[in-house]
Amino acid sequence: MNEQTICLSAFEQYLIREERAAATIRKYLRDARSFESFAAGREWSKDLTLEWKKTLIGKGLAARSVNSMLASLNAYCRFYGREDCATKYMRLQPSAYCTEEHELTKKEYFRLLEAAKEKPRLYLLLQTICSTGIRVSELQYFTVDAVNKTRVILLPEKLRRKLAAYAREQEIEEGVIFRTKGGKPLDRSNIWSDMKRLCKEAHVDAEKVYPHNLRKLFARSFYSQEKDIAKLADGLGHSSINTTRIYIISTGIEHRRIIDKMGLVI
Repeated sequence: MNEQTICLSAFEQYLIREERAAATIRKYLRDARSFESFAAGREWSKDLTLEWKKTLIGKGLAARSVNSMLASLNAYCRFYGREDCATKYMRLQPSAYCTEEHELTKKEYFRLLEAAKEKPRLYLLLQTICSTGIRVSELQYFTVDAVNKTRVILLPEKLRRKLAAYAREQEIEEGVIFRTKGGKPLDRSNIWSDMKRLCKEAHVDAEKVYPHNLRKLFARSFYSQEKDIAKLADGLGHSSINTTRIYIISTGIEHRRIIDKMGLVI
């Protein structure tokens, strides 16, 4: 086992101790390997990490993609005890609207549900994420006890009844409701692959179908009803309203309809 492999293995253990999500760990390790390959054994320095940053930008990667890889690099630097080599992120130009091709609409969401009807677990999982705005990591809190007895998790009453009925049908008497056949909680990769399989039947672009887009659909739907961004931030578990603003950016279609109705062009 070479020195690089040993270091990356130690970095992985560091990320586990930091309680990073499994998907985040895989990504950080992938980016760390990319940096090590670029460094090719050269001594660490600020000039070296800046050179890697310039190389990423030179490849024509989107600023968000570059920043995502820099986040991995900076974590690697902290682990190495070389915070002096960490680099600043690229400045992002805030967008007033999001691109339509990445926005999951309510109609598309309902088509996904229709396609999932014969898959009870997935059918309920989609509704659970979208109707509550939870993160995938929070599915572990949807237990039989939480659904039947407590009110710690705020659930639409209709969803609560459906979850309770599903647990009875599947003979799940305790513990996590969304589980594999082996009884383990579903992880992010299980959920992603199950959702992607629905796309063809539902006639929905696979690029739009992933758990976080259901969370964003919840945010937009909530805000369209309440127009209270502070309350929405609380519901989503955001510490900053600026983060919540990103969730409710529209495609601009609504705005365009409004200005078309103004009748100021003759």
